[in-house]
Amino acid sequence: MFTRRNWVLRLSIILNIAVLLYVGRHIASKNGGVDFIEELQASGRNLASIDISQLPLEPASSGGNSAAAKFIILDNTDRSATARGQSNSEGKQSPTVVSASDVASSIIISTKKPTKPSSSVATSEQSVVMDLREQKSSQSVPETLQYVNGTMKKLEDAVKCHDRSVEPRTAQRSDFWVLYNYIPATRKFRCHESITYTTHADYTFLDNLVPLLERWQGPVSLAMHAPGTDFAPTLEAIRYARDCLSPLISEFVTFHVFFGTRHVPKQVPSASSVIKESANCSLPAPWANVSSAALYKTKAKILYPVNIGRNVARESAVTHYILPSDIELYPSPGLIQNFLDMVRRQDPPLLHTNPKVFPLPIFELEKGVELPANKTQLVTMLKNGTAIPFHKKLCPGCHNIPKSKEWIAAKETTGLHVFHIGKRTGYFVHWEPIFIGTHYDPLYDERLSWEGKSDKMTQGYALCVLDYEFQILDNAFLVHKPGIKTMKKDPQRAMLAGKTNALIRKVIFPELKVLYGTKKGCAV
Repeated sequence: MFTRRNWVLRLSIILNIAVLLYVGRHIASKNGGVDFIEELQASGRNLASIDISQLPLEPASSGGNSAAAKFIILDNTDRSATARGQSNSEGKQSPTVVSASDVASSIIISTKKPTKPSSSVATSEQSVVMDLREQKSSQSVPETLQYVNGTMKKLEDAVKCHDRSVEPRTAQRSDFWVLYNYIPATRKFRCHESITYTTHADYTFLDNLVPLLERWQGPVSLAMHAPGTDFAPTLEAIRYARDCLSPLISEFVTFHVFFGTRHVPKQVPSASSVIKESANCSLPAPWANVSSAALYKTKAKILYPVNIGRNVARESAVTHYILPSDIELYPSPGLIQNFLDMVRRQDPPLLHTNPKVFPLPIFELEKGVELPANKTQLVTMLKNGTAIPFHKKLCPGCHNIPKSKEWIAAKETTGLHVFHIGKRTGYFVHWEPIFIGTHYDPLYDERLSWEGKSDKMTQGYALCVLDYEFQILDNAFLVHKPGIKTMKKDPQRAMLAGKTNALIRKVIFPELKVLYGTKKGCAV
């Protein structure tokens, strides 16, 4: 009995293989179905949204392709993947070609070029996979679809990334405790959907959030330094900003809080209890009329750990692209969408194999002036003197971009493009660019402080040795909170800067040479 059943099963398999070959021959000789699908691909229509009744139908007796049956034509490399979707029992009892009643479940057509040319076999290298089980028929074509070199392109195809967790957690980092994602933003983003502005501050800088977000309109990852008794007013300031200023803050800003292990606050409430309690918006903002001298940080003589804040904010960003910046620097409007459009297009400079970042020119504005809405307005302000290049009166070489005069002279165009590719060498060997980058870029050395200066120089050296391209964008820029900086003597800070330079020269730079190597023209 068992032998007879085996013979019946083998005969069934042979018969189905014969049917398979017969169907394959007719698809190759009269490829109306394949032509139809290729035409749809060329026209950019979404195959997943096409109803099965749209396929061309011909009676089987006339030699045409019948859409009444489910055809699965696979080469050996495809069979294993298909088999994984079936149960073991189905694999034993089901032939390769199934009945017409299963038409609605899936259609997989693979037409690979054969090793030997044949007039009876299709030679197209295209593969079409249409799985109706995904129930995409009701979905419209996403906004992120664009044509790139004649091919439909999704932003998520151009940006290879993985979504990141936004779960709150508490962890140690060096000599600091960090409350990651302590107060999360209400709006969530996939890794390819935006750019995250990552920054750092103490609570006296939160007045910058509204002008920043009005221009940015995207996710912000903000690491707040709150040691000792600065912790309580920091929470009050976060609550006040979310409840009393702009709805953009609760929508887009994720707050992280950090403090030194020797300056732990007496109490750390849960994040849920912080946002449950509403702020009193009739009172002045917690940061109003608070000087730096009144902070616990100042009284305890704590140096501001700027690079701890930068790295916490950077590593917590959920998007692939990030803009690590300072909270007083406001980006040009429309930057996120224009940048992502450029990424989707995959302009030629973006295809370079070198690692790359996208620096933004920075400018200072006179106090009381309105922020420029675009490059044209900025250039007008530069000409009438109400705007100047960043740190022109403090450190001209630190933020001056390559081809800066040509950048200013170039007229504003639609969208965003790479204007010039610079290097951190020669006249720009001490350049401290602020740029759009990714999570793969080197972090900042956490031994350096804001008071000691040179806090981004070590990262700049790593970028130089790794042969990064600095792809400067043509119509994007940053402007500092209005108020032009002037040189002021600060003996205490000058002393700290000297100690920092000694630390970099004697300790950090030898480490960098071991870890990254050396390259002619690169310096800290």
